[in-house]
Amino acid sequence: MTSSIDPVQPQRKRPLWLQAAVVIGVFTILLYVIEVADVVSGDDLQKNGVAPRSVDGLWGILFAPVLHDDWNHLIGNTIPLVVLGFLVLLSGIARGLAATGIIWVIGGLGTWLTGGAVDNHIGSSILIFGWLAYLLVRGLFTRHFGQILLGVVVFVFYGGMLWGVLPSQPHVSWQGHLFGAIGGVVAAWALSADARRGRAQKSVGPRSLT
Repeated sequence: MTSSIDPVQPQRKRPLWLQAAVVIGVFTILLYVIEVADVVSGDDLQKNGVAPRSVDGLWGILFAPVLHDDWNHLIGNTIPLVVLGFLVLLSGIARGLAATGIIWVIGGLGTWLTGGAVDNHIGSSILIFGWLAYLLVRGLFTRHFGQILLGVVVFVFYGGMLWGVLPSQPHVSWQGHLFGAIGGVVAAWALSADARRGRAQKSVGPRSLT
């Protein structure tokens, strides 16, 4: 009596666009869950933002991008968050998350160093401005035509947001916008190291043996 064993079928990997959509979708849902918890707590959660130059306020670097002042604040951030976050993750989930981590830390730390001493800085706009800057300059570092073209398209739709890095409205954290954007540029430069290294090797050319 012989028994046949069905070969194990390899699982199909989800397309990158679907992975990106799931990741940014889950993150967005998380923001809404946190806002519900904040409302239930009587707005206690939102007090855990970046408190500049305070030792305790350093914890806000971790929490600030997922906290919002109210529903209007969160809803106003949702569309650019979903669009720009999705586009960043399309470069690869690991690479997109690495860029987000760099933006998160630089945006929060810069805000902690330069923000008004009595302010509580919160909001996912740190990430939004970081992702925007990342998408705008990434192609300049990689010299990748598709990324340059995407940067142009993003600039057409969202370039006007860049005015937000300047002091404007009271109670708006322009420091978070500014250092989030700086974090995006740093992330684009750091994560394009392989592309820049490849160009440098091509420019040198093969070495001849003597």
